[in-house]
Amino acid sequence: MQLTVALERYDRHVPIFNGAVTPPKGATINPIEVGESHDLAHGNSRHRRMLKDREFDIAEMSLASWVAAVAQNPELPLVGIPIFSRRFFSLGQIYVGAKSTAEKPADLIGRKVGLHSFQTTLSVLAKGDFKREYGIAWQQIHWICKRPEIIDVDLGGGFKIEWLPPGKDIGVMLMEGEIDAFMSPDPPASMMARPGGYRRLFRDSRAEELRYFKKYGFYPVMHLMVAKRELVETNPGLTHELMRMFEDAKRIAYSFYNDPNYSLAVWLPNLLEQQRQTLGADPFINGFKANRKNLAQFLEDSHDQKLTKSLLQPEILFHPSTWDT
Repeated sequence: MQLTVALERYDRHVPIFNGAVTPPKGATINPIEVGESHDLAHGNSRHRRMLKDREFDIAEMSLASWVAAVAQNPELPLVGIPIFSRRFFSLGQIYVGAKSTAEKPADLIGRKVGLHSFQTTLSVLAKGDFKREYGIAWQQIHWICKRPEIIDVDLGGGFKIEWLPPGKDIGVMLMEGEIDAFMSPDPPASMMARPGGYRRLFRDSRAEELRYFKKYGFYPVMHLMVAKRELVETNPGLTHELMRMFEDAKRIAYSFYNDPNYSLAVWLPNLLEQQRQTLGADPFINGFKANRKNLAQFLEDSHDQKLTKSLLQPEILFHPSTWDT
């Protein structure tokens, strides 16, 4: 088998790109670097290319888009594999303008808040965290979405949502006060070019995220891996072999940092030491069982936010051969 695998070039994927890991038995791996934001101007993200066009054999996938897709068709010709290479706490990814008076989520009630899309995984997580942690229903906020949804869902009514006007830059809108906040897994170039034009809503977001981790015990999942169903079902053991390969890659990636000058980040060794003390040895843990609680909570948020018509159980997201992992 020659397997095309669409991935972002995270450090935990570098060993796959450079051939440092053993591929699944009987297979060769052709890793293709495809960022999640590739060609978004034309709605042509990696996630859409896999969900709609089946362009790759295996691909990194948005958890929220996968949930919405499976909810509409549990018999998709794709299956999920519990390999989770991208994660975020939502609370440190909420931005306001530098001059904003907002200091807490309650200050955003009735205000305009930007999102990449309503069903971007971070957006779903952040809306769920606002409700669960701070008692703010997502219907209390006026949402401004940057791009169309990958999976069409009926959100119903009773709240305000609109899409970014053509030619507008959502980062500029934030810094100039046209919107009041922006929830984003990656700030746009306009914000990165003006670091004095914005700040995080939580001034000590790290403390807020550590509180969250201590309460729930997980670093929230953003992405999983999906593969073509026919490929998995005609090759018993492939899911476990893929999980082994990604686990090997992650182990090698951790070893990169044994060299204290490996990274351009000067104090990274100190930060990694602190991370081990607060988040444990591996906050990027793979496998179904260790992540079931996280996934169940996300499915509750997805149902509350109209991405699914009924409350799904985590098992439906993954091929049965992985439930024991």
